[in-house]
Amino acid sequence: MYKCNEARLKESIVMFSRFGATKNGGVTRLSLSAEDVQARDYFYECCRELGLEIRVDDLANMYATLPGKSDLPPIVMGSHLDSVVKGGRFDGVLGILTALEAIKTIKENDIELDVPLTIVNFTNEEGARFEPSMMSSGILSKKFDKQKMMQSTDKDGVTFKQALQKSGYEGDEENRLKEASAYIELHIEQGPVLEAEQIEIGVVEGVLGMVCYEIRIFGESNHAGTTPMKMRNDPLFLANKCITKLIEDLAKVDDELVYTIGRMNVTPNIHTVIPDKVVFTIEARHKQPEKIRKVEVIIHSLPAESGECKIEKEKLWDRDTVHFDSSICNQIEQACHGYGYSSKRLYSGAGHDAQFMASYIPSAMIFVPSIKGKSHCEEEETTFEDCVKGADVLLETVLNLQTKIAMKEAFI
Repeated sequence: MYKCNEARLKESIVMFSRFGATKNGGVTRLSLSAEDVQARDYFYECCRELGLEIRVDDLANMYATLPGKSDLPPIVMGSHLDSVVKGGRFDGVLGILTALEAIKTIKENDIELDVPLTIVNFTNEEGARFEPSMMSSGILSKKFDKQKMMQSTDKDGVTFKQALQKSGYEGDEENRLKEASAYIELHIEQGPVLEAEQIEIGVVEGVLGMVCYEIRIFGESNHAGTTPMKMRNDPLFLANKCITKLIEDLAKVDDELVYTIGRMNVTPNIHTVIPDKVVFTIEARHKQPEKIRKVEVIIHSLPAESGECKIEKEKLWDRDTVHFDSSICNQIEQACHGYGYSSKRLYSGAGHDAQFMASYIPSAMIFVPSIKGKSHCEEEETTFEDCVKGADVLLETVLNLQTKIAMKEAFI
């Protein structure tokens, strides 16, 4: 079994972390920003030096391919180069850099490929500049409408289309990823499970389904000092009761259910005024759809009114659980066994491009541990030793897959 080069991978991670570097060791590299373009330029140069065939599609997705002996659809690896504001050095970019390291190892060992290998950099995965997240993989998989996405604007009113044209990375629609033998995305876990259980590799079986509701409670504003307590219609007091009930009821659904009150707005938000409106969100995630249905029943069990206050409930969005290709997961697990790396099968609570790609390409993911579960922050950290272990598993998985795919094709 071949081993990737930890020092070389570390050098790549450090180099890419310079593009959009923040004072506290993180990165701000918003999609199609100047910093993102710098990272793209350097990625392009890295691929060119390796002799990879590079193409760019109409969404600025970048594809770099190492040819194989056959013209079978490629095995695709990768992730994204963009980040959130004050994000970490590993989120997204590690999937691209471990793929680069895998190809470097293949080339230095003169390994002949039966099936081409492609590295992809998806545009605007984070959605931190242009909503929604996973925009480009969503367009490729026909989850999002391109023309609508082109009109998405950032906080300065710049549209995605304008930023795309300015970036210099607007290519041809013909270059889009239309088919592949497999898609494998390596990513940091972004959670604490692997580290807590001292597991080296996560074999990701899918992405959790979820649902998100907005709860709006309407009351009556009045003076905070002159209105007796018994004569108030305070929506914030009622919101507190509703949240307490939601937490108590959701805790009984299942131990694996995760739920969050993520946003709350109080109007007029003045300390001398009783509020007249409170809005908050409640989201929940689980792999079993029946558990999500129980969540919705609990949310709808909130009354339509209480006293003089009215309560509205609106579903903002939801998604079904995505299950990854079991045969690829088995290959990943087998690679872990071969290296002697401990592994655990799990589901991702966060969304990734792989969940959209799985709708038309056999897909799976590899997780490496996140120290203290930190992500989307400057404190995000993964050891370089764990990074290269993930690269090893990625390399062995694609090598085994390409052999199996070629053998299967030979017998057809």
